[in-house]
Amino acid sequence: MQIILNGLILGSVYALIALGYTMVYGIIKLINFAHGDIYMMGAFAGYYLINALHMNFFLALILAMIFCAILGVVIEYLAYRPLRNSTRIAALITAIGVSFLLENGMNFLVGSGSRAFPQAISVVKFNVLGMNITNVQIMILATSIILMLLLQFVVKKTKMGKAMRAVSVEMDAARLMGINVNRTISFTFAIGSALAGAAGVMIGLYYGSIDPLMGMVPGIKAFIAAVLGGIGIIPGAALGGIVIGLIETIAQSLPGKLSFIAGYKDAVVYIILILILLVRPSGILGKNVKEKV
Repeated sequence: MQIILNGLILGSVYALIALGYTMVYGIIKLINFAHGDIYMMGAFAGYYLINALHMNFFLALILAMIFCAILGVVIEYLAYRPLRNSTRIAALITAIGVSFLLENGMNFLVGSGSRAFPQAISVVKFNVLGMNITNVQIMILATSIILMLLLQFVVKKTKMGKAMRAVSVEMDAARLMGINVNRTISFTFAIGSALAGAAGVMIGLYYGSIDPLMGMVPGIKAFIAAVLGGIGIIPGAALGGIVIGLIETIAQSLPGKLSFIAGYKDAVVYIILILILLVRPSGILGKNVKEKV
């Protein structure tokens, strides 16, 4: 039960990042490899808001989300929008370039070393049914669930959510029906980036350390989570994140002669990606769609 709890907490963070990947892919069929670095930018935004401006953690979390939302919109406007009608490989290379720009830009501005994230919330430990759990873990899990439910509400129940779904089905038809496609795509980037920023702040608090390269591995794992659940499907990204978090935590906790696998927990996740692509490329919740040529 302790392993499952730890896996759920880690998986909920992966799910928040994976949602950004899956929404952007669902709208414009782009794998935004800079998304993991927006998660890193969110962690640093939270760090400076709490450390330098002495803000309350939850206020810093909200402001970091707003900062990342604006950053996502700026990246979409400057880097991706001019390539909207270009080949997918051009957009993909641009995404990798934006990722390198964010990483090396932060390396230049703040240095490459890790720094301690301020403990803005006093840790209180509980023992529930034999499980050791802290108030910080409860907060991360609860906040992640609330944000995912809010996203589902926005997509299913609001006018902008209806526009997002329409653009994801057929962009040109949505434009002909009077939907502002550019604004809808920018809104999608804003929401995805805000969720990644929230994940960065919460992970900074959870692990107590941040650095400019912290977004690389979680970004790739979140992408794997999106593929696992069915990229382009919002519930699939959430499910994939939880599954990846559980698998990684179980791999770290295997007993006896299998304990060596803990050192290869990242490789286990990548092997799962390969298996999913071989066995079910559309993901757990994805459907095989025939395309007319």
